[in-house]
Amino acid sequence: MPRRAAPASAQQLSLFDAPVPVDDAPAAAVPPPAAVESPPPSVSFRHPQAEREIRLREHLVGYALKRARRRTIGFIVGSEGLSVNAPRWVGIADIEAALHEKADWILRKLREQRERSQRRLEARIEWRDGAAVPFLGETVIVVLDPREGITLGGAVLNGDAQSLPGVPRLTLHVGLPHTAAPGQIRDAVQSWLQRQARRVFQERVEHFAARLGVRCTRLALSSAQTRWGSASADGSIRLNWRLIHFALPSIDYVVTHELAHLREMNHSPRFWDVVRSVLPDYEQVRGQLKDDALPVFD
Repeated sequence: MPRRAAPASAQQLSLFDAPVPVDDAPAAAVPPPAAVESPPPSVSFRHPQAEREIRLREHLVGYALKRARRRTIGFIVGSEGLSVNAPRWVGIADIEAALHEKADWILRKLREQRERSQRRLEARIEWRDGAAVPFLGETVIVVLDPREGITLGGAVLNGDAQSLPGVPRLTLHVGLPHTAAPGQIRDAVQSWLQRQARRVFQERVEHFAARLGVRCTRLALSSAQTRWGSASADGSIRLNWRLIHFALPSIDYVVTHELAHLREMNHSPRFWDVVRSVLPDYEQVRGQLKDDALPVFD
């Protein structure tokens, strides 16, 4: 006799209704009808490898189903959509019952992924004269400038204190002709950003290491896809060069986080106390770092 699937594990939100205020009007008075909030418009989500579809809360969801040697049903919501991993002996009815049970969580994650993909699309840089690149929380306009004085492929940052409100005040003059290929422009700008990252990170590491009473033996840049930084027990620190896109408070949080590991190689309450000792508002800054989108260089 086939076994029934164990319920899939997922995060759930706890919702609490606000108390209804007491009306002082006489009992015979009839209150006006409450405004009815319109339901969100129906949207569809479809995984490119979807073979099955299900309607969750009026939304059509196409999901990729994979059979695997496992004991429970698992859901994965990634950039492509919803994937379901289920034991071979579990029937479709049980799978879809589990999907309905976790519909709110699935739909929330699908919306978040769609919004993240939209932000990535908007953050894609078109590498040309006039391209906009974030640098230390400000916008820098790329200017192709083959004049003498700028090394071929080099770059010089200019700041215009007289710029109009809402107009970027920083221009990065890149020593390339206007016929330069997008890849050449990208490589020149990235090289400049990495040089600035090393300079800025070194200054911030020295500043916060002195305040925390620790010693950084080596600072290196990384290009990790999922980590902003790392620390080793020997005192070496690695920081993602893409942090140079963010404003200084975000950089200071990551620098402090990694330096604090030189005192507490964990994430215990003692570790966070070390971070808080020099950055009392670190939680707010950490939230900003999670929300900001990186520019797409491809």
